[in-house]
Amino acid sequence: MNIQTKLQDLGLALPSVAAPAANYVPYVISGKTIFVSGQIPFLNGEKMHLGRVGDTVSVEEGAKAAQACALNILAQVNDAVGGDWSKVARCVKLGGFVNCTPDFTDQPVVINGASNLIADVMGDAGKHARFAVGAPSLPLGVAVEIDAVFELV
Repeated sequence: MNIQTKLQDLGLALPSVAAPAANYVPYVISGKTIFVSGQIPFLNGEKMHLGRVGDTVSVEEGAKAAQACALNILAQVNDAVGGDWSKVARCVKLGGFVNCTPDFTDQPVVINGASNLIADVMGDAGKHARFAVGAPSLPLGVAVEIDAVFELV
């Protein structure tokens, strides 16, 4: 898998890995599994995608926020494997939280922003299980937060 080239083809690049904002680590490797902590849609330290989907954030903007979360997830995995994606077997699962109004029901459409990117850059190895749920608020007022599980070879 050449993640960098596939991202470049999409007009994207891996951001710098984000430091934890509290008392946790950005990822844990246990056996053949990488657990990536929840990633928010700040890229290279730039605050973006703040607000509530269904109120101040559109579904399309929410999907862009989810895509930014996926870029941060890929950056964390890249860091975990030292840039050697031949060590990554597949993306197993994404967990998506959408900061949304109580009547909003398109959480899966928003989280598709992340799922689509992972599948686009990883092919069949990027097809994953997932959940997409609404939340009354998220850290720092972001629109989306996503965590992930990857399998190592």
